[in-house]
Amino acid sequence: MSSAGESLVQIGAERREPRPEWLRIRLSTPQRYHEVRGLVERLSLNTVCQEARCPNIYECWGEHGTATFMILGDICTRRCGFCAVTSGRPVAGVDADEPAHVAEAIEVMGLKHAVITSVDRDDLPDGGARHFADVISAIHGAAPGCAVEVLTPDFRGVPTALDVVLRARPEVFSHNMETVPRMYRQARPGSRYDRSLELLAEAARLRDGGEYEGVTKTGIMLGLGEEPAEVEATLRDIRDAGVQVMTLGQYMQPTKQHLAVHRWVHPDEFAHYKQLALDLGFSHCESGPLVRSSYHAHEHVEPLRKAAAAAT
Repeated sequence: MSSAGESLVQIGAERREPRPEWLRIRLSTPQRYHEVRGLVERLSLNTVCQEARCPNIYECWGEHGTATFMILGDICTRRCGFCAVTSGRPVAGVDADEPAHVAEAIEVMGLKHAVITSVDRDDLPDGGARHFADVISAIHGAAPGCAVEVLTPDFRGVPTALDVVLRARPEVFSHNMETVPRMYRQARPGSRYDRSLELLAEAARLRDGGEYEGVTKTGIMLGLGEEPAEVEATLRDIRDAGVQVMTLGQYMQPTKQHLAVHRWVHPDEFAHYKQLALDLGFSHCESGPLVRSSYHAHEHVEPLRKAAAAAT
């Protein structure tokens, strides 16, 4: 039986088939969770933890005191079939105070690893790249001991956008591929598989050329309708692009208006993909039903940073 203040809840899609046992989590709301929530609300910040209805929010906010901050507003200019973030045309520009507010929150929380992501802002000439750079710089200034991981959009392929972000020296550059090529039209209208892959490849080239010293990372969801052979081919494409860190997790339908879950992927299949990723040469792979791109990021990125520093 659960202890006081806890209950077993099932996280998943609006789906008639019963959800499997491995998608059950223990819900608790310790004081630390309320402290993080209060800080986020006081500084008028957006977090992907809330907007994307992440199943790990209580663990991350409550046990680890970490959060993934979502910058550039809460209205996305694209309409991905899997995402719970509101789509539409942003009416506001860029909040000039946001970099300082995010940095303050990270400093107060005492984070050693912060994850910064955003909505797509195709209405901006640079897709928001300059704002990402300003946020990175503000965090480095306010909390110099904190590693910054950015999870960016594809910037619509704007040639200078990646350089602007990487010149701010984030410790981790991440852009999620999200799914296999065949599923892009349905799951990611407005995005292109080749464009996302090329963004990651360019970040890896800059890293290998010594112009960028950080870690490259991406992630995909399973359960949208992809076939195992397509997942394996996508892993090979991503590794050939030079990406170091890979994440794989179960897609969970946020509302009835979003893409339905095609199947629940068994933990054994996730374990198979993890082993394949490591065999392909990824430095690290997180693969499991509840894995999200920023889940436990501080635990697996730090060893890579230390190894890279030791090699120089």
